[in-house]
Amino acid sequence: MRPMKQAVYSSRTADKFVVRLPDGMRERIADVARNHHRSMNSEIIARLEQSLLQEGALDEDLSMRLDSPELSLHERELLQRFRQLTHRQQNALIALIAQDVELAKEDS
Repeated sequence: MRPMKQAVYSSRTADKFVVRLPDGMRERIADVARNHHRSMNSEIIARLEQSLLQEGALDEDLSMRLDSPELSLHERELLQRFRQLTHRQQNALIALIAQDVELAKEDS
């Protein structure tokens, strides 16, 4: 997916933007999101970020070098291992972590 620290935000405080989708696209996005074990919103955000990263539009904000002084030794190791995963594996890992975070919120 993307090598970055995930920003923590609340759906109440996050920027909102209404998108008009062509016929059938909502269902296709829902299917893909379900296959990746994440919400439609998470799927759309992940795909937008990936697209922008590929174009270089987000490099300065999201790109994290392994030698960055902001990273701890453990973060460097995780980032290096994460980058070795396929995109599908990265997506599955992110979905698993996001699901765990949501479950933890529900428990508290």
